[in-house]
Amino acid sequence: MAGEIAGTAAQKAALRKQILAARDAQNAATRAAASAAITRELLALDAWRNARCVLVYLNFGSEFDTTALVADAVAGGKQLCLPRVDQAAHALAIHAINNLATDIQPGVWGIREPRPACPLTDLASIDFVLVPGVAFTPRCERLGYGGGFYDALIARFAQRPPLVAAAFDLQICGQIPLDVRDHALDLIVTESTAHCGC
Repeated sequence: MAGEIAGTAAQKAALRKQILAARDAQNAATRAAASAAITRELLALDAWRNARCVLVYLNFGSEFDTTALVADAVAGGKQLCLPRVDQAAHALAIHAINNLATDIQPGVWGIREPRPACPLTDLASIDFVLVPGVAFTPRCERLGYGGGFYDALIARFAQRPPLVAAAFDLQICGQIPLDVRDHALDLIVTESTAHCGC
């Protein structure tokens, strides 16, 4: 069993490296155009339009640009929640954001996150989650960044809200190595299509 886990970890690391290199190699204009197309699809989702409390992330590096999605949440009167890495607990703390200008600070690995003083959010109130990731399959299986933070968070929901990822086409793979801790999502939206895990 330990050998199988080690083998899966090595396969995940190799795929992670490959996909991140390809994503980083996209030029800025291509990434911006793809992000805009993805955002249009996300904003059209019933799950997004009907949500009152949304958990999103602030993009980092060559990720899908969440700026317009965050702006829509604020403009539409949704309660915006963002994750903060709690290193002591090795878990994500979910905070409500009331002011993007004052409630955000650089966090672990330089990723923008809520200040610790921002109020914590009851997971039961969240009715839409945008989940980051490195690679996905058309069946909505997900390969994250390797920390296990989002898989652990998903397991904490008593009633699972819609779990959606925004990814570029180049992040979709035929298959990814999985283990028992990995959670599939409900929908992956790319610049050219949407993949449903149902």
